[in-house]
Amino acid sequence: MTERVQVLVAGAGLGGLSAALFLAQAGVDVLAVERHAGTSIHPRAAGQNWRTMELFHWAGIDREVLAASPRASQGLRITVATSLAGRVLHRLVQDGSEFDVSASTTLPAGMAGQDVVEPILLAHAEKAGARVRFRTELTDLVPDDDGVTATLRHRDSGEETVVRADYVVAADGGRSGIRQRLGIGTTGPDALSHCLGVVFDADLGDRVQAGLSDLFYLRHPDFTAGFVNTDVPDRYVFAPDYHPERGERPEDFTHDRLVAMIRAATDLPELAPRIVWTGSWEVAARLADRFRAGRVFLVGDAAKVTPPTGGMGGNTAVGDAADIAWKLAAVLRGEAGDGLLDTYEAERKPIARMVVDTSLHNMKQRMHPDLDVSGLTRAEDQLAILLGFRYRSTAVLSEEPDDGERVEDVHAPTGRPGFRAPGLASTVDLLGHSWVLLCAGDDTRWRPAAAELGIPLDCHVIDDDVFAPRYGLSAGGASLVRPDGIVAWRSPEPIADPAGELRRVLTAVLSR
Repeated sequence: MTERVQVLVAGAGLGGLSAALFLAQAGVDVLAVERHAGTSIHPRAAGQNWRTMELFHWAGIDREVLAASPRASQGLRITVATSLAGRVLHRLVQDGSEFDVSASTTLPAGMAGQDVVEPILLAHAEKAGARVRFRTELTDLVPDDDGVTATLRHRDSGEETVVRADYVVAADGGRSGIRQRLGIGTTGPDALSHCLGVVFDADLGDRVQAGLSDLFYLRHPDFTAGFVNTDVPDRYVFAPDYHPERGERPEDFTHDRLVAMIRAATDLPELAPRIVWTGSWEVAARLADRFRAGRVFLVGDAAKVTPPTGGMGGNTAVGDAADIAWKLAAVLRGEAGDGLLDTYEAERKPIARMVVDTSLHNMKQRMHPDLDVSGLTRAEDQLAILLGFRYRSTAVLSEEPDDGERVEDVHAPTGRPGFRAPGLASTVDLLGHSWVLLCAGDDTRWRPAAAELGIPLDCHVIDDDVFAPRYGLSAGGASLVRPDGIVAWRSPEPIADPAGELRRVLTAVLSR
């Protein structure tokens, strides 16, 4: 018997579980499958930027994520040094107070690791109605014009299930079997470096600042490594490079050798660390040539793989999930045409390009000064990538002239179409669930116009001193915000026919 589902999500990491959660909360019948036995058990991909926390706030999980990582409220320090007590080469972030984003959002950032965020996503996705099956791998995928037929195999029993889905979200990682099966190529280097991951317990005394996120990029004479504390007291992650071109293999790094390296990194020659876990991975920078193939969409590492320098990989996966989820829900409900789904790649691929290239620039600055970045796009301000990013697609009615910039200043958000709606105290809880029309002043002519349309559209009149100038509106103007919090269109001034204009705008941006 063939099982029927609206959306099949392949992969239950940050991107896949976020997609399952956002889709289920939008009323979509979703099944997620994951080949591993459960969620991640290691504190990788730590940190939730403000945009991610905005998406989590609308999903109702931001407080749980913040509670899972109390370090976030204490600050962040990022240092490039020869060792923990050695020569400081750069102090990139002193304590986190440099990150004043109050003009763009009222929400805090988080610092939770993947090991605690994924179970939160899982629990809320299942609560919203998503089905999630672990130890289940997708072994075959046959797309056609009307849907996708997938074969699933349980890794313990060998039992196979055929699933018929309207759409598939491929969140199956950097070596995505689905991407390869669809013949989608990638561009970018595969092996920038090779890393060991070492989780260990030890008392480091004052080598690391307690109570905040203390991240080091170490350029020791004998190795290059990342080093960071975790939310578990006296637990740390040490991530040195190893070099296959020199004949090195992960298994060559014995317990004694790792202990010696940790002692060198910490400047504690008598330290006796208890090693909890070790693993290895490849640092790459790959971008998929396409993010959509018919009814299949790539998210997270399946769409792009980025170096960890900057902490944008997992956050970008959550952003991918948010973008495709509201669009699939709109199409499945009959509110939008298929053309809306083309805007997923149009919007998210340029973001992925910025993230990958800026992470590579960071990698050169922080760890590998000899890295060639000559062929990359310029590095953007990281806060601007996170909160000032710009979408250009048919799901946005941009204002002319277009200045050509990829980002805007987060300290002076403009409220222009294509950018995030500035997250004010008066608006943050109004957004993120449906289309929203935010109106300036006491002009309520928009409200009956909104009621005439055939899609869910909430209309709110905001009468405070901050809203109108931050959104670029005069009295009687209005801003139309998408379910993902992006401004789709605005009318800075009052117009004569609000109902007719809203019909025109929504017909265009929804590809109706």
